[in-house]
This record gives sequence, structure tokens and C-alpha cells, in this order.
Amino acid sequence: MSMRFPKRYIIVLLTFISTNVCYIERIGFSIAYTLSADAIGVDQSSKGLILSAFYYGYVVSQVPGGWTAQKVGGRRVLLMSFLVWSSTCALVPLDPSKVSVLVLARLLVGVAQGFIFPSIHTVLAQWVPPHERSRSVSLTTSGMYLGAAGGMLLLPSLVKYKGPQSVFLVEAALGAIWSILWFKYASDPPRSDRPKAVAAGFGEPLLPVTRLKDKMRVQNGGNSLNATKIPWKRIIFSLPVWAIVVNNFTFHYALYVLMNWLPTYFELGLQLSLQEMGSSKMVPYLNMFIFSNIGGVVADHLITRKILSVTKTRKLLNTVGFIIAAFALMALPFFRSSTGTVFCSSVTLGFLALGRAGFAVNHLDVAPRYAGIVMGVSNTAGTLAGIVGVGLTGSILEAAKAASMDLSSSESWKSVFFVPGYLCMFSAVVFLTFATGERIFE
Repeated sequence: MSMRFPKRYIIVLLTFISTNVCYIERIGFSIAYTLSADAIGVDQSSKGLILSAFYYGYVVSQVPGGWTAQKVGGRRVLLMSFLVWSSTCALVPLDPSKVSVLVLARLLVGVAQGFIFPSIHTVLAQWVPPHERSRSVSLTTSGMYLGAAGGMLLLPSLVKYKGPQSVFLVEAALGAIWSILWFKYASDPPRSDRPKAVAAGFGEPLLPVTRLKDKMRVQNGGNSLNATKIPWKRIIFSLPVWAIVVNNFTFHYALYVLMNWLPTYFELGLQLSLQEMGSSKMVPYLNMFIFSNIGGVVADHLITRKILSVTKTRKLLNTVGFIIAAFALMALPFFRSSTGTVFCSSVTLGFLALGRAGFAVNHLDVAPRYAGIVMGVSNTAGTLAGIVGVGLTGSILEAAKAASMDLSSSESWKSVFFVPGYLCMFSAVVFLTFATGERIFE
């Protein structure tokens, strides 16, 4: 079986399922809580506090998540994270009147899930050889979009027939099932001190193992390497790392603005009811799932066939993805129909997902040994982008109202979509200028 279905494929499949389940949880809470809160007349500020609490927990745990995965091991940290957030979902009652309890619960879930992506990158850096990295990371991250699409399609019906609390229980059950599968099937990769493992590209010496510390050596001119020393200063001042950080910020700025404000654009900008749209509101997320995997396959093809170098491949896909997304974003407010808006948002999110085969995989190129750390740093920027972008968009619309502009006019919404459009162009130039596909941290 190991010959036909290598262990690393099981690892990648399980990480794909993990991101899928995490986004089902995020979408599910939003759906279930909003319905419960509206039913008892919770004010908008309290709703905003509880819905945003997750992201404050999420943003503070990204870098600690990368550091912990580096020290303890991504496999263990990933399991602990799932156990914490799924237990929280199972134990906390969904009572919108208990604001403090829900805020603490969402903070805890956010902190726990903040450890997930740095841990995943640490695991993938250990298990996946370079020629499979693009499609492995793309498949893993595409689970987010499939989870979001599936959650939006199925969970409203679950809430309708079984009640809001049922969403929490289903999410907890999914988390528990995944944890059992991970505990049973996941393992640490072949050690880097085994010649066959090194030849296969496995076993980056990411983890400090005390009893083996004196035996571990990297085959780099015969020099010893202290696996516990993380080059924080070089990481923070590295221009290629900053190219990743800037693009992660922009990706999530555009994603969170569309996720959070597109429904308002349909309701106020186009005067359309979301209920009338049916399943079409899923299309942008399904497009992300498809294009994310296309980007991974194309990138690995270009690299393994030696059509382009790793650096040129990353820059090509990142540039194409972000530039096309920029134009689609800026065209969006000029479309005055649901079809045109769904088309533009689908192109935007699809090509942003394609661009992930550039910047998102680049963590593993430049710092395979510290992939979890670099991912933690860049994902902190990505989470801050969500907080900044969603808040700034609200301020832009409030300013439009204060200026007596009609929110049903395209003029009121131009800045909302032009800001991420310009950011996409700027980020593409930054990545094109400073990124590299070469390893810069030994």
C-alpha cells in the first residue's frame, strides 16, 4: 500500500480536510449566531463584538503557533488545536444574551485555530518534496474555499430544521472525527539523518529532538546545525519574506472585504435579496477551490518539466493572479446586475486563489525549515488585513452616507473595491521585484 499510495499523500489529504472543517466552523458560527441574535433583538455593536472576537484571538496566535510547531512538532500542535476548538464548540451553549461567555469562547476558538496554518506548513515542509509542494499547498488551502461553499449551502438548512445549537454539535463532531483520523494515520516523516529520506526530499530537520541533537547534522559541507536556533532577525528583515507578507495581507484584505461586504452590496447597492440568488452565491468560493488547485498543478508542471525556474514560476502565477483580480475588482461596481457581480467576484477570488501558487507556496521555497514561523508572520498580516479591511470599508460607506451619497449608486462603492484593486497591483509589483524561489534560510 505504501508503494501505491505514499504516506505523504495521506498527510496532504488530511490537511486538506482540516482546512475544510475549520472553514465550516467559521461559516457555521456566523450563520447560527446571526440567526439566534436576530431572534432576540441583539444590537449590532454586540453582534459585531462577538463576530470579530474570533479574529482577535486568531491574530495573536499566528507567530506563537509557528514557534510552537517548530519546537513541539506540527503534527502534535495540529492535533491539540483541533481538540481545543472542537471541545469549545461542544461545551459552550449558543446563548446570544451571554455576550461575555461567547466572546471568551470565540477568542479561545480563534487562538486555537491560529495554530493550525503554521502547523500545517511545518508538517508539509517536512513531508512534501519540492516538486510536489505547489499542488500540495494549493490542495490543502483549497479546503478553506470548499468548506466555505459547502457551509453556505448546507448549514442554513441545518439551522432551520434542527436549530442553531445543532451547528455547534456538528462542527464539534467533525473536529473530533478529524482528530481521530489524524491521531491514527499521521506520523512524523523519515528523519533527515537517513540517506534515503534526504534523497527523497523528506525530513527537513525542523524539530529539536533532545536525545538526537548531538547526532543531527545537515548535509551541507558537513557543518553541524543547531535546529533550535531560529534566525528571527534575518526573517524579519528579509525582503523576500516581506514580499510574501505584503501579498498575504492583500489576498486576505480582498477576500475578507468580499466575504463580509458583498452581501451588503447586493442588498443596498443592487437592491437584491440574497434569498433570490439561491446557490449562485456559492460560485465565487467554488471558483477559488478550482483555481487554487489549477495553480498548484500548473506550477509543479512548469517546475518539474524545467520550463521555468521556481522563482519565475512563483512570480508568473502571482502576477497573473493578482493583476487579473485587480481589474475584476475595479470593474465590479460598474456591473448593476447579480450576474455581473457574481462573475466579477468569481474572477477576483478565482485568480487570487491562482496567485496562491506564487506567494503562499513561497514559504516552503525560501525557508522550508522555518516554514511554520514564516507562515505565522505572514498570516498575522493576513488576519490584520481582515480586521483593517472590514473596518475601513464600513468607514468608507459611512462617509458616503454622510456626504448624502446614495448607497445604491456605483459611485458610493467605487472606493470599496478600488482600494483592494490598487493593493493587488502594488503587491504584484512587490512580489515581482523582491521574491525568490531559492532557499535563503539554511
